[in-house]
Amino acid sequence: MSDCSNFNISGTVNCLLETAGNIAKIPVDLLNNGINTAVSIIQPATKTAADLAVSVLNTFSQVLQNIASVIAPKN
Repeated sequence: MSDCSNFNISGTVNCLLETAGNIAKIPVDLLNNGINTAVSIIQPATKTAADLAVSVLNTFSQVLQNIASVIAPKN
């Protein structure tokens, strides 16, 4: 951060503009951090849900194959 102890006009204006810029930047940084956190939480959760769905479908497919093999006529 710049040295805001100077009392000249240009230094004061620079300090005010820098402070205003920082105040405007804080909500943007918070929003960005919030989005990154949400993505880091959602990404593994969706992968886990997809893996679970695939496992359930594979199990269901195996059950149907076993039922079909029991019902199918044997030669």
